[in-house]
Amino acid sequence: MILDSDITQVYNDHLPKLKSYLYRMTCDKEVVNDLSQDTFLKAIEKRSQFNELSSLKTWIFSIATNLAIDWLRKRNRWSEKAQDDAKSISQSAPTYKTTYLDINSNSPNGAFDFKEHISFCFTCISKTLVIEQQVALILKDIYDFKVSEISTILATPQGTVKHWLFVARQSMAEIFDRRCALINKEGVCHQCSELSGLFNPKQKLPTNIFPQTGKKNLYELRARLVKIINPITSDASELEDCIMQILRKAINDK
Repeated sequence: MILDSDITQVYNDHLPKLKSYLYRMTCDKEVVNDLSQDTFLKAIEKRSQFNELSSLKTWIFSIATNLAIDWLRKRNRWSEKAQDDAKSISQSAPTYKTTYLDINSNSPNGAFDFKEHISFCFTCISKTLVIEQQVALILKDIYDFKVSEISTILATPQGTVKHWLFVARQSMAEIFDRRCALINKEGVCHQCSELSGLFNPKQKLPTNIFPQTGKKNLYELRARLVKIINPITSDASELEDCIMQILRKAINDK
């Protein structure tokens, strides 16, 4: 039977990735801390159920995923316009802007970084997906899990996982194409440029981060960028978490 020390070692080795993953699922740092701790305790408690048909890492992520899904099912699903609703709330209450600027000026994790905001936006849009599609997409495209591992984590046939991935990627690409003003002049979302103007008024927003290419390639470019950013520890993590709290308020997610 697997030892507590084995679980502890693997858990600690993968804890940064686990917390990053849970944050992309829940968008709440306090919940991330609770779920990651519950994951460890449950892994220790249920260690006799580990059948060694998968890696210990996959088993731990399976426990975390089930806990996250249980939590998410009690919350509202995000809509495409959640960021628009959050913007309206921010504009209606000047204290939000004051809070943003205070974090930006005084926190070591309060920088506005354009690429990290792309990661933030990716997380927001992924939360419009059906939960299982969101899980499959994030595990595969951001954290490099194999389809076979995701199949184990979600207790679902590999064919179903592949279908979820296809639908999720297509949905993400279409939403970005429809909303993002960086790639569509008629896009309704200008949040990147608006926040850049607020936090970096003298800095020109990059205009070539997304070259003219197809939806599929644009999605893949975004995913590669998001993959290298940990939303828990990035230079913009506190500022982005503050914005995320307003997003959750906008959809009554708390």
